[in-house]
Amino acid sequence: MVQATARHILVDTEEQCLALKSEIEGGRDFADVARNNSNCPSGRQGGDLGSFGPGQMVREFDEVVFSGDLNKVHGPVKTQFGYHLLEITSRG
Repeated sequence: MVQATARHILVDTEEQCLALKSEIEGGRDFADVARNNSNCPSGRQGGDLGSFGPGQMVREFDEVVFSGDLNKVHGPVKTQFGYHLLEITSRG
């Protein structure tokens, strides 16, 4: 089965998500931004979600992780939890 590793940042608003994406694209480290801003407990680990397969995350998240480009910041992705920035670190 295909597995992926990814990290994410979860925030409450699309505006905050876009602002953080701009910071990362401007050179800030994804993990540092996650530690300082993410509402998810994974933020303490730089947003690292570990390894998972299709169907283990919410649908909107899965769609990006299993089709998006690696090592690129994707988002905002809206789910029932809020707005996410996603970075797919591996897939195979």
